[in-house]
Amino acid sequence: MALKTILVSQPKPEGTKSPYFDLASKYNLKIDFRSFIQVEGVPVQEFRKQKVNLSEHTAIILTSKTAVDHFFRIAEEMRFEVPDTMKYFCISEAVAYYLQKYVTYRKRKIFFGKQTIVDLVDVLRKHKKEKFLLPCTDILRDKIPETLTENEIDFTKAVLYRTVAADLSDLEDVYYDMLVFYSPAGLESLFKNFPNFKQNDTLIAAFGPTTANAVVKHNLRLDLHAPQPNAPSMTGAIENFVKEYNKKK
Repeated sequence: MALKTILVSQPKPEGTKSPYFDLASKYNLKIDFRSFIQVEGVPVQEFRKQKVNLSEHTAIILTSKTAVDHFFRIAEEMRFEVPDTMKYFCISEAVAYYLQKYVTYRKRKIFFGKQTIVDLVDVLRKHKKEKFLLPCTDILRDKIPETLTENEIDFTKAVLYRTVAADLSDLEDVYYDMLVFYSPAGLESLFKNFPNFKQNDTLIAAFGPTTANAVVKHNLRLDLHAPQPNAPSMTGAIENFVKEYNKKK
């Protein structure tokens, strides 16, 4: 059977432009989107147990829009007035612009990198005298704190939100030719919702080494792994795969 249906374990892209939409149109595929995970804020009582004093910090490292939302949520619930002197170091320009939801952008000291914590290191090094707060999830990738520690950045980790499995019960009797995963948490959610999941003929695609390792750890067959030298994006890898796979069918 040719590959015709794909479920991507992420929210549907906003707007009308996405490489996934182009892929669906070009190869006559049915591509659905469904987030396998959801984010829950850590309650104030739980945050207090971490003994993190927000007022001791002069700068914040923001790795996602979710981190932005939950920092300002916890600040409000703690009745902590974020000082105008606070410096913001964002992992990308998109996260930096998202800050406008909470602060007057032009009146704040805001810095940003290209996309990863490594890109941000040079800027952070220039502000070593700051005491940084790192708002994060309970499953923060080791790469971020390790990079900060290696570069002698004075930071405090604050778990402000957690990632939990979404309810996927409505997918129980739905079949897709391919499932696409972007994080180990997506696979954890799959098995939490469907403990007896059997792969059979379902193709599984994974983005990134940690996600690929999670596929193998769950004793599943990894049919497609991205990024690849000739396809740095998941959609590019899927396109190459579809062309070859459907040629054989």
